[in-house]
Amino acid sequence: MDVDADGEQPRIAPAYTPCSFNGESPGPRCGHTLTAVAAVGEPGSANYVGPRLILFGGATALEGGAGASAGGAAGIRLAGATADVHCFDVKSRTWSKMSPVGEPPSPRAAHAATAVGTMIVIQGGIGPAGLATDDLHVLDLTQARPKWHRVVVQGAGPGPRYGHVMALVGQRFLLSISGNDGKRPLADVWTLDTAAKPYEWKKLEPEGEGPPPCMYATASARHDGLLLLCGGRDGSSVPLPGAYGLARHRDGRWEWAIAPGVSPSARYQHAAVFVNLRLHVSGGALGGGRMVEDASSVAVLDTAAGVWCDRKGTVAVARTGRFSADAPGGDASTELTRRCRHAAAAMGNSIFIYGGLRGGILLDDLLIADDSPPEPPPLPPPSAKPEGVANRRPPVPPRSGSKGGRGEGAGASAAASSGDRESNGGAHARDHLSSVEEEGAGGLSFGGARSGSSSRDEDDLGGSDGEGDADDSSSDGIHPSTPSLASSHSDDGRSETPDFKGGVRLHHRAVVVSADPGGGSLGGLVRQLSIEHFENEGRRISYSPEGVQAHRRLLDRQMSIQGVHKKVLQTLLKPRGWKPSASRQFFLDVHGVVELCDLAETHFKNEPSVLQVRAPVKIFGDLHGQFGDLMRLFDEYGSPSTAGDIAYIDYLFLGDYVDRGQHSLETIILLLALKIEYPRNVHLIRGNHEAADINALFGFRIECIERMGEEGGIWAWHRINQLFNWLPLAALIEHKILCMHGGIGRSIAHVSQIEELKRPITMEAGSMVLMDLLWSDPTENDSIEGLQPNARGPGLVTFGPDRVMEFCHANDLQLIIRAHECVMDGFERFAGGHLITLFSATNYCGTANNAGAILVLGRDLVVFPKMIHPLPPTGNPANPSDDQDDTWMQELNSQRPPTPTRGRPQPSSDRNSLAFI
Repeated sequence: MDVDADGEQPRIAPAYTPCSFNGESPGPRCGHTLTAVAAVGEPGSANYVGPRLILFGGATALEGGAGASAGGAAGIRLAGATADVHCFDVKSRTWSKMSPVGEPPSPRAAHAATAVGTMIVIQGGIGPAGLATDDLHVLDLTQARPKWHRVVVQGAGPGPRYGHVMALVGQRFLLSISGNDGKRPLADVWTLDTAAKPYEWKKLEPEGEGPPPCMYATASARHDGLLLLCGGRDGSSVPLPGAYGLARHRDGRWEWAIAPGVSPSARYQHAAVFVNLRLHVSGGALGGGRMVEDASSVAVLDTAAGVWCDRKGTVAVARTGRFSADAPGGDASTELTRRCRHAAAAMGNSIFIYGGLRGGILLDDLLIADDSPPEPPPLPPPSAKPEGVANRRPPVPPRSGSKGGRGEGAGASAAASSGDRESNGGAHARDHLSSVEEEGAGGLSFGGARSGSSSRDEDDLGGSDGEGDADDSSSDGIHPSTPSLASSHSDDGRSETPDFKGGVRLHHRAVVVSADPGGGSLGGLVRQLSIEHFENEGRRISYSPEGVQAHRRLLDRQMSIQGVHKKVLQTLLKPRGWKPSASRQFFLDVHGVVELCDLAETHFKNEPSVLQVRAPVKIFGDLHGQFGDLMRLFDEYGSPSTAGDIAYIDYLFLGDYVDRGQHSLETIILLLALKIEYPRNVHLIRGNHEAADINALFGFRIECIERMGEEGGIWAWHRINQLFNWLPLAALIEHKILCMHGGIGRSIAHVSQIEELKRPITMEAGSMVLMDLLWSDPTENDSIEGLQPNARGPGLVTFGPDRVMEFCHANDLQLIIRAHECVMDGFERFAGGHLITLFSATNYCGTANNAGAILVLGRDLVVFPKMIHPLPPTGNPANPSDDQDDTWMQELNSQRPPTPTRGRPQPSSDRNSLAFI
C-alpha cells in the first residue's frame, strides 16, 4: 500500500513567537509560576470572566546585578522575591496587577502552584528569609474580588522545600513531588485528597520505578489523570533526561512507570505543560552556565505515539550540536526559548511562556505557540445521499500548521478563541488527533485517557462544598471562609458526559503496527497511514486451506489471584507473556467454567438489550478464538487492567468470540473474567456464533471436548451457550453511534425494536429482527442500493447505503459500527462513511493474510482505526510446536465450511451456505 509520509511521524514541536499585549506587564522576573484558569460564568452574562493566566511571585532581581553568573549556573542566588499577583486576560491580551484581599503568602520564588477549578494553590518556595513554610495558600478567583485563604491541613506534610512540583491529578488529588528541603534533593511523593475533609497530607509509596531524588523538575497532569514528571537535577547537580508517569489505580494504588521515547536533552529549571496528550517542554539549564539552546529547546513528548519530538522531527537519539540562528539550518525561533527559570501555561491548544533567565539577564517577554492539529474531513450530513464507491471517500485536507506556530497574530487569536471554547467545556476545542490516540504506546496508561475533562469544574468549585464535605466548615479544620478544594467527579472518577457538538468523525489516519516476530513494544514500529491509501479497502476475504500463522513470544505479567475470575486474569491476561500450551489441556475444569459463567451471567441479566456506553471506548470486531491476536492488540494499544488503561477507557466487543480459531476457550473465558472484574467498563454483545447450533459446527464444541474431556467439555459447552442467550444485542454510544454484530437487514427501522427483544433468547425463538441483527450484511459497495439476496442463506438480505442513511436519519444517529465480515485492512467504510465494518482477527482461517483492527473512539467522538498485521510463521524446525496451533486451525477449518463472505454469490447447494448447514 502507498504510504503517506506525513502520517509516519507525529507532529513536530511548535514554534514560539512573541505575543504583544496591553496593560501593566509583570516586569522581568524568574522563578515565578504561571497558571491557567478557566472562564467563570456564561459568555454574555454580567458575571462572565474569560480565561486567564495567573502569575505569582518570582525573583525580580539577581544578587550581583546583571553581571551575575549565566543562567542555570550552580550556586546562583535569587534576590528581590515578591508575592505579586498578575493576571493576563487571554481574549483581550491584557496584563493587570491584582490586589487580592486576605492574608497573602510570603514573598517567594522556586515555589509550586496549580489550579483547582477557579482557585490557585501555592505551596513551598524560598524567599529572603529562607525556605517558606509548607502551608497551602489558596487564591480564590470565584468571586469578583480575589481573596487569599490559608488552608488548614492536619498532620505532617511535605515540609518546607523549594524546586519541587505540584499538580492536580484526576481533578481530585493534589500531589507534591521532589524538590530540595535545604539539605538535599528529594524523591518523596505526597498527596492530598481535595474531596475528603478534614484535609490531610499522606505520603505515598508508589509501585514501579520512579525518578531519583531531584529538584527543578517539572510536572503536568494529563486530563485523564496521568501525571508526567520530566527532567530535573540530581544530588550531584547532573541534569536528568526523560520522564516518568505516575497514575492511580482504582484500588488506590499509585504506580510509577518510565515514559517511552528518547528525550532530546537532559535539562532542569525548564517548563512543561500538557496540551491534550502532548507534553510541551521548553528551555532549561544544563549546568555550568549552559542552557538547552538548539532545536531541542522546545520538545514534545507525544504520549499517544510514545515518542519525543523537537523542532527538527522525531527524536531517536539524544540531540547534540547547536542549531540556533547562527548555524546552518538554524531556526531563529529557538533562540527565544533559550532560557531557564521561566513559567509556562496552556489554554486550549495554545502554550504561553513568560519571563525567565538567559545569560544573567531577567526576561519580561511573553511567548505563544499553537499546537492545534489539522482538521479531519467531516462526515456528510445524515440526509445526504452517498455517492458511488469510486467517489465516496472525502478528500484529506492538507496538514495546516504542522511545521510550527502560526505567528504572533494568528497564534494569539487562536489562543483566545480556543481557550474560551475549552474553558466552557467545548469538546471540539480538544486535540482531535491525540484524544483518540488514547491507547498509544506501552507504559503505564501512556495513551490512556478516561477520566474528567481537562477544562473546568466551576459548578462544584467556588464556594460550594464538594463530595464528603461537612456542613460546618469550621468544625473540620478548614478556615470558615475557605472554599472547598473538591473538584466535581462522578462515583467512578469520571466527569459528566460532555456535550458533543463536533459530531462523529472517522479520523483520516490509521495507526498501523508492523509485524515484529521479535516482540516488544511499539518503539519504531508505529505508523500513521492515510486511510485513503488502503488499497485493500473493499476486498472481501475468501477462504482457502493454505498457509500458517505463529504467535510471537511475549514477556510475562503477573496479577493477584482471588476467586475463579482472578485466576483467569492471572493466567490469561498476559499481553507480553501468554504462550499457548503445547498439550492444549485447558487450565480450568468444568466446575471453574460453570462458576465463571454463573458470576458473569448475573451482570448480563441486569443489563438492557441495548447497552448505553460512554466515550471514550475501544471497540473490537470478530476475534474467532484467535487469542494471540487479542493479546497483541492489548499489548500494542493498551490492556483492560489496573496496570493498563481500564481506568480511562471502556472496552466494547462486538461478538463472534468463538469458532474457527484455535483458542476459543481462552478468548471467551478471559472476556467473561474481565466482565466480572470491570462490569461497568467491559461490554460484550452477541454475535451470530454465540449460538449453540452454529458453534457446534464451526469448532467451539469440538475444542471443548478435546481440551476438557468428553463429559466436562460437553457440560462446559452447554453452560457457556446458556450464558450466550443472555448477552446484550447492541450498544449505543453517546446516543450517536449504534454498534451491533451484523446489520439492520430489512426488518430493523428503529433502535426500539432491538430494545424490545427479551432475553434470554435463542436463535430458534428469535424473530426476524434478531436474524437481521446478527446475520445481515451491507451490499458489496455503495453503488448497490436497496435490499439484495444474501449469499449466507435463504431469508437473509444485504442492505444498501440508502437503508443506512434512512436508519441513521430516523434514529438521529451519525454512525453504525458492525463486525461479522472479514476485510483486508481490518476495517472498511460503507455508505459514505456512515457505516464501518470491523474485524480484529488477523490472517482469518490461517490463509487470508488480512490485518486486524480496532476502533478507538475519543471523548470528542473522533474514530481512530488502529491495526495489527499478521505475524509470519516462525519456521523454527527446532520447535515445531510453535506452528502447531495454526496447523490445528487449518485442519479444523478444512473440515467445516467458513462463514460465507459478502459479495460472493453462492448456490444453495454450496456447503458454505446456511441452506446446506
